Amino acid sequence: MIRFLLIFLAVLLLLFGLELLQPVQTHLVLPWTALLARACVALVGLFDGSAMAQGKVLWNSSTGFGVSIEPGCNGVEAFVVLCAAVLAFPAGWRHKMLGLGAGFVAIQLLNVLRIISLFYLGQWNMAMFQFAHSYLWQALIMLDVLAVWLIWVRAGVPKASQEDPAIVPV
Repeated sequence: MIRFLLIFLAVLLLLFGLELLQPVQTHLVLPWTALLARACVALVGLFDGSAMAQGKVLWNSSTGFGVSIEPGCNGVEAFVVLCAAVLAFPAGWRHKMLGLGAGFVAIQLLNVLRIISLFYLGQWNMAMFQFAHSYLWQALIMLDVLAVWLIWVRAGVPKASQEDPAIVPV
């Protein structure tokens, strides 16, 4: 347990430190955030033609309301937490890569839902938008990370130890 915690913290600090570097922001994080805004517009555009994207901003051309996808809102930080947890857990590299791939998809799908819901919630009720943005969705995204990690851990437990409680995976 101590080993997991130390590796988790070290990887977390390393990845957050790397994410803050200007070249990483310029060449990975900002392009990802702009792609995320365009993906949200593509989905919203299926039923609402007034949604537009410009850079990291998703806005409604009819009402003028927009949301800017800022750091912490693009799913990168949530994925960093998942990466640290997966990499710190004792498992094979193939299983770790599968967990990271599936986890990335799960986090981003929920994040797209989050951004689109906030986009419409902000046009409807700013007090609800503030609550959902600051509290509700923050908790749900982190719960998503935890759920993905727990499902991934459970999927990696050998079948014999699932059936025989006397056999504990280490």
